[in-house]
Amino acid sequence: MSTDAEFSSPRTVAKQKHHSFFISVILRIVREQPLAVVGGVIVLLLLLTGIFADFIAPYGMNDMVLADRLDPPSATHILGTDQLGRDLFSRIVYGARISMYVGLGAPAIALVLSTVIGCISGYFGGRADMVIQRFVDAIMCFPGLIIMLTVIAITGPGLIQVILVLGILGGIGGQVRVVRSAVMSIRGTMYVDAAKAVGSSDAKTLLRHILPNIMAPIIIIFTTSMGGAILTEATLSFLGYGVPPPEPSWGGMLSREARVYMEQAPWLALWPGLALAAVVWGINMLGDGLRDVLDPRLTGGRTGRYKTKVIKKPVAATQEK
Repeated sequence: MSTDAEFSSPRTVAKQKHHSFFISVILRIVREQPLAVVGGVIVLLLLLTGIFADFIAPYGMNDMVLADRLDPPSATHILGTDQLGRDLFSRIVYGARISMYVGLGAPAIALVLSTVIGCISGYFGGRADMVIQRFVDAIMCFPGLIIMLTVIAITGPGLIQVILVLGILGGIGGQVRVVRSAVMSIRGTMYVDAAKAVGSSDAKTLLRHILPNIMAPIIIIFTTSMGGAILTEATLSFLGYGVPPPEPSWGGMLSREARVYMEQAPWLALWPGLALAAVVWGINMLGDGLRDVLDPRLTGGRTGRYKTKVIKKPVAATQEK
């Protein structure tokens, strides 16, 4: 009897609904979004490479053999070596760890900030909404790259600084408006009014009734911002404001040795560029697939958000001539 009561409890039913929701989302992506599946595989490879970089890389990221400097790809060094004799494959593998940190850390910080600010702005409205939105407008008036370069020039380059700057600036920018719009669309629904009528506090209403119902746009924001964070970190490292050497950031590898030795050793620019392009493309495809599946305004299907849904009108049995 206790087992039947446990399975029939509201909490257990809610958990089963959440599990079935995620399973149905995964199955729809597998069936309808082949590019999203490829993107998911690339993201999974990035995570596994970053986690197990010490076991995958055949050499240390800064192991130098001057006798092997600028060697082309061979059996010993499958992607060649740089101007200091460092194995390029090992440095790209360790660079995946930096991209993993940035791609997960910065969007997570941005997501927390944008969710908190957007929920406050969209739920309470009024003067608080006006002040928050004018502040967001002021931030968005300035080019993001200029703000990041200015802040990092003050704080100094480094991985932690890059993650914090990307996360904070992303969390107080345009993502706030997306969360605010989602909250405002739910704020006036009947179940929110019912929760208020039975004495639910504002914090409880936000956490239990509004936040679970805006998880779809939040997940989409997180996945789509991962690629932008990795690309922005590569841009900052390319300009000398990101992860400093000798850390093997993909953008830094393209900036330093690749530019100097591009004609003599083109593989120094080829492999880091391909790794960066493949990861950003995979994340964008995964984000597009999730958006096509989770956004109710989009039809989804095999061609994604570009598919047009055709509604056929019933043909009359008899037509007037």
